[in-house]
Amino acid sequence: MTSTIVVGVDGSAPSLAAVEYAARDAARRNAALRIIHVWPPLTMGDREVHETGRRHHEGIVAEAQRRAWDAAPDIEISAHLIRGDVIDRLDREAMGADEVVIGSRGMGGFAGLILGSVGLALAGHTPAPLVVVRKPSRHTYGEIVAGYDGSEESETALDFAFAEAERRDARLKLVYAWQPPTLAASAAGYGTLIQKMFDEQTTFVWQQLAPWTEKFPHVPVEHTGVCGHPVYVLSEESRTADLVIVGSRGRGVIRSTALGSVGYGLLHRAHCPVAIVTEKEDGR
Repeated sequence: MTSTIVVGVDGSAPSLAAVEYAARDAARRNAALRIIHVWPPLTMGDREVHETGRRHHEGIVAEAQRRAWDAAPDIEISAHLIRGDVIDRLDREAMGADEVVIGSRGMGGFAGLILGSVGLALAGHTPAPLVVVRKPSRHTYGEIVAGYDGSEESETALDFAFAEAERRDARLKLVYAWQPPTLAASAAGYGTLIQKMFDEQTTFVWQQLAPWTEKFPHVPVEHTGVCGHPVYVLSEESRTADLVIVGSRGRGVIRSTALGSVGYGLLHRAHCPVAIVTEKEDGR
């Protein structure tokens, strides 16, 4: 079965950047690219207005397809204009995809927001990894950054990160950002205690890496442990990365809860594309 990457477009600059990213990733994966533009449900109105609207939406699809061909002329590309709710339709498309790619903020978004409502609604909930692209890539650094803390959701992201680094022939930098517990500043031996806790925790985390380094022996790996907030640390690392990857719990009624505070904060602050990889549920 042919692998498929789905990219959602709306004509905005971030969504066209997402098309270019998705096309190049499809070429790396030897996958087909499926371009999706969702047209809101038909409402009552003048027939001529509807025809004008259709031509506008068809133009968005045609421009996205042209960008994809320019970025990766040898891949299989299909483009689709679909009616319905944007989030619902993209969620459905994600069910059979290997990856879903969207722009960070679409048409009509507030100027101060990097992540739009569609990205926020999808992140942490799509069964396929979701990549959010903010702007066209101007440099290739040859480095993938992944946040890792030894949890189940970060292990799912680790699978994706190693495979992505192998496809790109890139080095993988694993970052463990540890936040020390709040202790009284006057506590005796505070600094020594914190250092001991940090050393023990980082040692435990890096010991979990053996299965992946054995599975991907040709991927150069660097790992670093830092005392600091994960959002800040990973955002800084993203300045010289081609992609930053984090895991998501993928559970919970409240979408931002399923995404988690690190994923949510990173999507608003990262300087490169961000991949949110949802933890696989039992039986899925």
